[in-house]
Amino acid sequence: MSSTPATTASFVPGALPPVRHLAAGAAAVAVALYLAYHLAGVPGNGRQLSLSVLLGLAFGVVLQRSRFCFYCVARDFFAARDARGLLGIIAALAVGTLGYHVLFGAFLPDPSMGRLPPGAHIGPVSWVLAAGALSFGFGMALSGSCISAHLYRLGEGSLTSPIALLGALGGFVLGFLSWNTLYLSALQQAPVAWLPQSLGYDGSAALQLGLLGLAAALLAWMHRPVPAAPALPWWQRRWPTYVGGILIGFIGVLAYLRVAPLGVTAELGSIARTLASKAAWIPHRLEGLDGFAGCATTVKQTLWSENGAFVAGLVLGSLGVAVPSGDFRPRLPRLGESVRALIGGVLLGWGSMVALGCTIGTLLSGIMAAAVSGWVFALFALIGTWLGWRLRRWRGW
Repeated sequence: MSSTPATTASFVPGALPPVRHLAAGAAAVAVALYLAYHLAGVPGNGRQLSLSVLLGLAFGVVLQRSRFCFYCVARDFFAARDARGLLGIIAALAVGTLGYHVLFGAFLPDPSMGRLPPGAHIGPVSWVLAAGALSFGFGMALSGSCISAHLYRLGEGSLTSPIALLGALGGFVLGFLSWNTLYLSALQQAPVAWLPQSLGYDGSAALQLGLLGLAAALLAWMHRPVPAAPALPWWQRRWPTYVGGILIGFIGVLAYLRVAPLGVTAELGSIARTLASKAAWIPHRLEGLDGFAGCATTVKQTLWSENGAFVAGLVLGSLGVAVPSGDFRPRLPRLGESVRALIGGVLLGWGSMVALGCTIGTLLSGIMAAAVSGWVFALFALIGTWLGWRLRRWRGW
């Protein structure tokens, strides 16, 4: 993934990728489809596992082709006032907001009764959420990506992303170690705020779409034109981020309807929790954790989980389009890059553990669900990202 701001590419029709690249991409997609077929036969939740792979496959394709990386699009805006990527995120949130509110109306006709919609990522609002989001944003800037982007960059052959994800495992362990103290001091009494409970569905949707519209207007006003890039064949041309955003909004609504809200950290956190529990590194009892909605972690009892199947599909989907498009470019990271990726990964892991999710699970799925926690996470993650970006500029990283 380039460290320079995105440019506008021209379109060159007619060309095709090399056959060997097409074959490799098709093989990755075929593996995902076979995995979905195989998991469909698992007793109990086989259908959910299979659908999770397919949703992950679509999600990975869209992330990779539209460069839907929260840090990358924020950096483009900070460095060059290129607002296109951030507008793509707003498009995803707007589509998801509309879709979620339609589903909520069917699941829970009266939102004022004190109940929350089943499974939605609506979390507690406290200084812990703000601290977790700040840590996550700073970790994004240091490591070069959020967790979802590190996962799709695995499909691009990134050798830095595994280091960041390893750091995230360590960050989750640190989060588990600090959880009981944070829960008893702040989270236990923190409100779980859901906008429709006080505004109704119409008011909630109107408020969210109004805020997103104001943000879009401000970004459009601040946007600076981007110089045109050299003409590219259609199979190398990135999708506009707003197209990616619209598609991700639809995928998010479908995922919530059929399986669970979008999220990418539950499996990573569950692996960390399982390993740390077996090694007796973390408390046996994590107060209140399993009662909160969000990217929940558990001690793993089976090989496959719905989130694990989703992540597997994501990586394979990214690989399936990265190879034909010429974006599969493994490169050994320099020592400084590796250290930043590891430290940034730790901050990503700790932040997403205490915030009960990341830019996908807490920000994207949370705001779509009209959770105040999603908006708080977005604000403080943006602040953390800006601080980390400024540090990198100052240090010449």
